[in-house]
Amino acid sequence: MELESILMIDDDDSIRRIAELTLTGFAKFRVTLARSGPEGLKILETQTPDLIILDVMMPDMDGPTVLLKLKENPATASIPVAFMTAKVQRHEMAAYSKLGADGVIIKPFEPSELPDQLREIYRQVKAANLASVE
Repeated sequence: MELESILMIDDDDSIRRIAELTLTGFAKFRVTLARSGPEGLKILETQTPDLIILDVMMPDMDGPTVLLKLKENPATASIPVAFMTAKVQRHEMAAYSKLGADGVIIKPFEPSELPDQLREIYRQVKAANLASVE
């Protein structure tokens, strides 16, 4: 199974735009954008992306809160989630992993590397899922 569709939840217009251009232009992914956690959760009522990119710091509902809501819902619990953040100190990275994030994309990100970073996170999640079934 290959990575094809992505939901990006980020309150920063420029980050969303750069990521969208990169992911649709270079990698030909189908990308849906959300400006907030609640908007992203609403989209997930009707769409099931292969992977979610989730900003950590957002007003109203931050990324960790969104991730917890995703993990509580059986319909979204197994969707791989990659946090996108500039907060990448060791203790922060450990906290993201403990919350259930499958990977972290560091801001500022290199647009040309983003598709491969997401493919690798997706590949690792799928490989771990296969190993746990065996």
